[in-house]
Amino acid sequence: MSTQPDLLYSEEEEALRSAVRDLLADHCDATAVLARIETDEPYDRALWKNLAESMGLAGLLVPEEHGGQGASHREAAVVLEELGRSVAPVPYLTSAVIATEALLACDTDEARALLASLASGRTLGALTVPFSATPGRDFKDVREEGGALTGRVTGVADAAAADVLLVPTESGLFAVDATASGVTVDAQISFDRTRPLAAVTFEGAAARPLAGHAAPAVRRALRAGAGLLVSEQLGLADWLLTETVRYTRERHQFNRPVGSFQALKHRLAQLWLETVNTRAVARNAADALATGSDDADVAVAVAQAYAAPVAVRAAEEALQLHGGIGMTWEHPIHLYLKRAKADSIALGTAGRHREELAELVDLRAP
Repeated sequence: MSTQPDLLYSEEEEALRSAVRDLLADHCDATAVLARIETDEPYDRALWKNLAESMGLAGLLVPEEHGGQGASHREAAVVLEELGRSVAPVPYLTSAVIATEALLACDTDEARALLASLASGRTLGALTVPFSATPGRDFKDVREEGGALTGRVTGVADAAAADVLLVPTESGLFAVDATASGVTVDAQISFDRTRPLAAVTFEGAAARPLAGHAAPAVRRALRAGAGLLVSEQLGLADWLLTETVRYTRERHQFNRPVGSFQALKHRLAQLWLETVNTRAVARNAADALATGSDDADVAVAVAQAYAAPVAVRAAEEALQLHGGIGMTWEHPIHLYLKRAKADSIALGTAGRHREELAELVDLRAP
């Protein structure tokens, strides 16, 4: 089904944005995030409870008959945009989007029960693939024999916070309780500490079947994750641009605001243009996913190929234009730089998405 994309925000989406932004302003300021990443518990579980349980945002993509809100990817994109603006340390992308989308592709009672649990926000899920994975990867890291799983997967985002692990194998997609016997989750050194990575090891762990073929569920989950990750990258870039413009208006040199110098004006104008374009590709990807457009794969590939470098450049420009204060550990810019860098290799690099786009539109390199 192909329809004309709607890149504008509806009144309902703007109301959702306002509610999420107000909540984050009260419970997820930069000082709190900076303090939290220095602890052994990087996740803000109180914030997650407010977002997922009180506001019902964990179930946005889940149909009402399964206990969700019955909303679409457009609303989820708005939430991720605001979470990106705050670099919020909550597993929304991994649980409410990627794991949820994988379950939506399964037609079993076990999958529907897990879907309702994830929609409530009281259970967190993680698709057990490397966070750098693209939809076309194989599933040979873990093998299933007699209902038990054996193997090891590294670089799994938010695995440490998950209550249930969704594990793709050559035999199908399986669910495993994170606390079950034979499951070990070891934290790995993560560049972005607001979204920690972990290695997950299975040694004869009891598994529950969700689908006979893992590939369709994983592809759906990773495509939706990549498409909505762009909205998070938009939130990062938008906050960095806004904050940098504010700072260059206040910071004076030679009795003038540094933002009045022509060279800095040009740099900020270019960054504004790239951020506006990022908003367009992010909204297009979210709308294509929401409407089931025939061009959804193309929209996601275009969005990821464009947005990832913009978010990184916005962070680098913000760091430079803040001068000395931007280099300090007390300023939050380093949180945004690390998230932008980590996002740029998550769910496929920009180069990988350009290659996929070339295949999709039959414009391969000679």
